[in-house]
Parts: sequence; structure tokens; C-alpha cells
Amino acid sequence: MSVLVTGGAGYIGSHTVLELVGRGETVIVLDDLSTGFDWAVAGAAHLVVGDVGDVDLVRRLIEQHDITEIVHFAAKIVVPESVTYPLTYYLGNTVKTRALFEAAIASGVKRLIFSSTAAVYGEPSVEVIPEATPTAPINPYGRSKLMSEWMLADAARAHDITYTVLRYFNVAGADPAGRSGQSSRNATHLIKVASQAAAGERAGLEIFGTDYPTLDGTCIRDYIHVTDLARAHVAALERLRAGGQSLTLNCGYGTGYSVKEVVEVVKRVSGVDFPVKLSPRRPGDPACLVAGAERIRAELDWRPQLDDLSTIVQHALDWEKRLAQRNTMDKA
Repeated sequence: MSVLVTGGAGYIGSHTVLELVGRGETVIVLDDLSTGFDWAVAGAAHLVVGDVGDVDLVRRLIEQHDITEIVHFAAKIVVPESVTYPLTYYLGNTVKTRALFEAAIASGVKRLIFSSTAAVYGEPSVEVIPEATPTAPINPYGRSKLMSEWMLADAARAHDITYTVLRYFNVAGADPAGRSGQSSRNATHLIKVASQAAAGERAGLEIFGTDYPTLDGTCIRDYIHVTDLARAHVAALERLRAGGQSLTLNCGYGTGYSVKEVVEVVKRVSGVDFPVKLSPRRPGDPACLVAGAERIRAELDWRPQLDDLSTIVQHALDWEKRLAQRNTMDKA
């Protein structure tokens, strides 16, 4: 039996593949490498370069490798870009996900883990957001993901499958052993961008919006270490294998930090006082997103090991050094 990981050459996907192969799983990665990297895929996994929306390809992989579960990461994830190119996001995140679900169900796959987002909540009226919070996304990215959640829930009611939806808050950091990290060419994640500024790869950092209804006027987010998140996927898979029913879980720590607070931690940990420019808000950014994280701990018996902002930042900074060395060798 094998596990298919779509988008397994990307940031979160590659870390989850590391966790799976580390537990002796047979892992097939399907990735078009539009934002992922072949070198980020663990050597013990089998990489297939292709489109997750290709139903025939997915069905062949399921049959050839006796795939019994799918962990679906492949998606477009940049909120402002989704506002500018909404149809691109509905194609990549909703239409192609529907094709994947069709192939999975037709081929007898029984368990699915779906990578979703806290963006499905929009701008909730509560500071800490439990899973029961009404969904009201305010951008095409969040809407494209919510539509896929609906499809999965409807498909599970009609067919013999179970699933876990994991709604990510802000993912950051890198593998503590330095095997993978955030490597996107045009990353927009705050800790990644701030780490690049500290490493001298950017001239500085831009804060978008200082007039939000928060203590310092900047957005507040819940930052979860990517390795803790990867381990949550493995725990979710083990729960389904043990007969667990379908459910939706937030992935976060339940602690929020403002943009300015994060920037100060990056400066302190790196020892670099890089320039910061204050700019107007970006479209589609909610003021505050902090996870209600009690349910994931109870349902998965998940205990985060890296729940510390300074640790997350240090691992992100360490990865920037490794990535710079890799990029230098690639150019040589």
C-alpha cells in the first residue's frame, strides 16, 4: 500500500513526505514543479512530475502503486494574487481538486487528507476561531478552498470514503535538520520575507497596513511550525486508518502575534536591523486569525514540539543560509 502526496515537492508537502518516509511509508509524490522543487522530495519517495487535475494520470498512479490514501496539498496560495487572478485560483484549487476526488473515488481510495486554510473564516467576530465558526471567506483563495471542502464532504456522504480537512493558520519555519524549508522564488509569507531581509537577500521588508483594529495596527496571525504541521498530517492519517470518522480541524497553536511583533523577533534572533517600509493594506487580508486549537489536540492526540516563535524564526533563518548555499552551487 502507498500514500499519494500531491504537491509533495512544495513547502508543507515536502515536510510531510519527510515525516511519512521516516515512518517507513511508501510515498508517491505528484507535483508539476510549478512552485515546488524536485530536490525537496525525500530520496525514499517516488516523484512523478504531472498535473493533479489529470484524471487518467492519477488513476494510473493509484492502480500502479496500490495507493490507498491521498494527502492533497497541490494548490495556489497567494491571497493578493487570488484577488487579481480569481479564475486561475478556481481552476487550480477547485476544478483540479474536483478531478482528483473523481479519480480517487473511481479508483477505490478510501481515505483523504485535504490541505485547507483559515482563510475560509474570512473576518470572524471572535479573536480565537474554533472550527464551528461560520465560514465567510473574503477572497478567492479562501472561497476556492471552501468550495473544495464542500465537495469533499458531499462526496464522502455519497461514497465509501473518510477524510480529514486541516485548516492551516500561518505556516513558518523549516525542518530542524535542514532537509527542507520555504524555497519559493516569490514567497509572500512574513517570516520567510523577513528572514530574507535579515540575510541580505532583500533590501528590506514591507508591512502592509498599519490601521487594522489591533493593538499596534498591524495584522495578527497564529504561526505554526511546518514540522509540527507535517506531524499533524501523519497523525490525521493514522486516525483515519484506525477507523476515525471524517472531521475538520484547525492547525495552529492558539497564540497570535502582530506583524510588528514578528519583525522585531526576526531582528532580535538574526541580530540584523533591516529596513522596514510601512505601506497601505493589501486586498483580502483579515485583521486577525488565531486558531482555536483545542480540537486538534484532543482528536489527534497531537502535541506540538516546536511551539515557540523564536525557534520558528531561527529555523527559518538557518534555512535561508542553506538555501543560499544551494543556489550558489546550482549557479556554479
